[in-house]
Amino acid sequence: MCPVALTSNIKILDQVLTEAIPIHGRGNFPTLEVKPKDIIHMVKEQLIEKQIHVRDIRLNGSTASHILVKHNGTSYKDLDIIFGVELPSEFEFQIVKEAVLNCLLDFLPKCVNKQKITAQTMKDAYVQKMVKVSTDHDRWSLISLSNNSGKNVELKFVSSLRRQFEFSVDSFQIILDSILAVYRASERPLTQDCHPAVIAESMYGDFNQAMDHLRYKLISTRNPEEIRGGGLLKYSNLLVRDFKPADEAEIKSLERYMCSRFFIDFPDVAEQQRKIESYLRNHFIGEEKSKYDYLMTLRGVVNKSTVCLMGHERRQTLNMITILALKVLGEQNIIPNAANVTCYYQPAPYISDRNFSNYYIAHGQPPVFYQPYPFHIQLQSGMGQLGFGAWSTQERNFCVSRVEDAHAGGLSEFPGSQAGMFPKIPCAMVTQQPWVRAQTPH
Repeated sequence: MCPVALTSNIKILDQVLTEAIPIHGRGNFPTLEVKPKDIIHMVKEQLIEKQIHVRDIRLNGSTASHILVKHNGTSYKDLDIIFGVELPSEFEFQIVKEAVLNCLLDFLPKCVNKQKITAQTMKDAYVQKMVKVSTDHDRWSLISLSNNSGKNVELKFVSSLRRQFEFSVDSFQIILDSILAVYRASERPLTQDCHPAVIAESMYGDFNQAMDHLRYKLISTRNPEEIRGGGLLKYSNLLVRDFKPADEAEIKSLERYMCSRFFIDFPDVAEQQRKIESYLRNHFIGEEKSKYDYLMTLRGVVNKSTVCLMGHERRQTLNMITILALKVLGEQNIIPNAANVTCYYQPAPYISDRNFSNYYIAHGQPPVFYQPYPFHIQLQSGMGQLGFGAWSTQERNFCVSRVEDAHAGGLSEFPGSQAGMFPKIPCAMVTQQPWVRAQTPH
């Protein structure tokens, strides 16, 4: 793993460990101000007291990458702390959970009567998620503490874990034991000239190569089929943040493995949607405008590199991602290019009879369909135009009702079109936006 001593970045590491992070409580529970160095020490002391050996403590993933190379624009969300421990049985898993929850009690304001607060209450109030994995090859647990801005404190307790990274740029770990010992021995702040030796490692293997990938924003991995979800969502995230493949030829093959593993782990479209929506919530807080680009990037990878699905399954997934992207646009009140957006409806067979209005609504199949704007929505996936097949009954009825309302009011155009206004996203995908001109197809 080629460990390397950390020298020039000690000040950044010190800032990360000593900066208070708010842990937001649900309901009436107060916000806790938690310094990482303090909660790490308290959890370690609790584990040792309960006879659980702590091998080492590490800073992992994007936070470690941010400390190692800050100038390339990389940022971090979660603060990922790894405790190397032994978890031979269910008993040790339970001790770990209780240790973390008991430590949180100490961060409550002094005026709070802590005797009446149980561990379960603290879990419900401050824990965003808990994960436990206990298999022959992987034994670890994760407790993620809530932060409304997405900067969660994630405490991971690892006995064994075969795969500790997704891509080379997030494969770094910084061993914290030496700097934590200094914090306990002295209250004096660390300086660039006076600090302990801190070691960084790359789980990717070649530390220098991984550092080059991080400096120059290059994407590289190996055996993505070993990663839960194939690393597909993370890969698309890197692409949208201007990372480029280190090897263009190799990445085409790796993309197919990523997609295959993703669809093995999440075979149902509803599962896929939940996973993608969860990823957006956790990784794009405060970056709402990037969500659309991310979803269309993900869609492009799935469209290009999926080889393991039947045609209709593939179209379902592409359709689901497209709908998510359109809904994101609606939430943001933006449209990529509305110059050619028109909402058509199907005329009656006897439309040439001048006694009939151009806004006649034919019975049977819903007559309004969306003509996609030329940018992303003219799909090449075999899905065709984004028509009623992608809409719910409620959405179809709403679109039709807007046409009927326009006709009843004697309008020749939908509200807003006279002022040159366009819908924020295609019709039937939003319910509170002005509409474009309705025309009779020639």
